[in-house]
Amino acid sequence: MHIGTAGWSIPKEVATAFSGEGQHLARYALVMNCAEINTSAYRHHAPEVYARWAAMTPPDFRFAVKLPQAITHEAQLRRARKPLQQFLNEASGLGDKLAVLLVQLPPSFAFEARPVRSFFGLLAELYAGAVVCEPRHKTWFTPAADRVLAGLKVSRAAADPAKVPEAALPGGWLGRQGDGSGALLYHRWHGSPRVYWSRYENAWLRQQARALRAWPAGADCWCVFDNTAAGGALPNALALQGLLQA
Repeated sequence: MHIGTAGWSIPKEVATAFSGEGQHLARYALVMNCAEINTSAYRHHAPEVYARWAAMTPPDFRFAVKLPQAITHEAQLRRARKPLQQFLNEASGLGDKLAVLLVQLPPSFAFEARPVRSFFGLLAELYAGAVVCEPRHKTWFTPAADRVLAGLKVSRAAADPAKVPEAALPGGWLGRQGDGSGALLYHRWHGSPRVYWSRYENAWLRQQARALRAWPAGADCWCVFDNTAAGGALPNALALQGLLQA
């Protein structure tokens, strides 16, 4: 189970839980076991920057990294080989701490099987690790779209707030039938009702903890809180961590 936040900012409210010396990431990584790098969507980071982040964290810490919007939003997954190669070269600075690539699509991006197969086929050619897609157009949340993603071994993120009911649950590639081996169950919780701002109540977190326990033991579960605008993400992540440990 990987529980963390988008970024690794430590609000004053929970600073005592992240005591010690060093930068925020080093202190964060002593308590949480993963983080999602979102800044990669908006600007390039040199491989040396990624390597420095990896060096600040313990051996079992893992990162998810969001693809650049130049690929996902501007080019809409087309003509992606060269920018993908550049991005992967940069993110390779994380070494074996790079665990997941996140492909977040714009809300206007409707599902089309041909460009989806072409892009994720290319990505699989260039990168052998786990991939999760977070679509936001209603056409992605159908059995047909899930079958295409499953055939490509691409997971579909579960999101809150969900655009449609199906978006609240993981989809796409869910691993081998029975034990869930190989499945990536990736949850991105943005805050609800006010996206990025609202903090989740304990009752909602308890509900999520029960749902997470119901997945097969062979699945790799990620829970990333993205409600960072008012500092709610890390307190929520700590609370969920406590519920699952209990």
